[in-house]
Amino acid sequence: MRMTWDDFWTLIAILDGEATQESCGRLIEELSNRPVPEIIGFAERHAEALYRLDQEKFGTLPVADMTDRDGSPFPQSSDVFLYTRCAVVAAGRTVWESVFSDVDAYAPYTSTEYDGEWLLSVPDRAYELATGTEWKRSTRYCAESYSNPDGWPHLRG
Repeated sequence: MRMTWDDFWTLIAILDGEATQESCGRLIEELSNRPVPEIIGFAERHAEALYRLDQEKFGTLPVADMTDRDGSPFPQSSDVFLYTRCAVVAAGRTVWESVFSDVDAYAPYTSTEYDGEWLLSVPDRAYELATGTEWKRSTRYCAESYSNPDGWPHLRG
């Protein structure tokens, strides 16, 4: 069974808007009780959601609540950019969809107050719980920062 975007966002709603250890634990539990193809489908949608956010207009935003020693904006590292994209996904479909037309809606998620890192391990942990084996997987879309050539046109080789 293919996971639809509606199915994906219904599962993401379990997070109640934030990717904390506790909320991701609830999502892992829910996913691990589903058939393996659904876990894989979730992983695919999650990777695609992150990939679609992998754009220069988001990645070049400074960290919202930090400045350099001289008071200048503090840039996001590649890891921070990945975690902020996870935080946007965790915030839910409405937020995720809104940032594409309003970069200002993305900006607050660069704050150190938001950290979506826990969301990254959800598919792997759910798969391990469901099967008892480690998932050596890859997804169609790469979630790593700067991997979307359409989002970073000047980085194209």
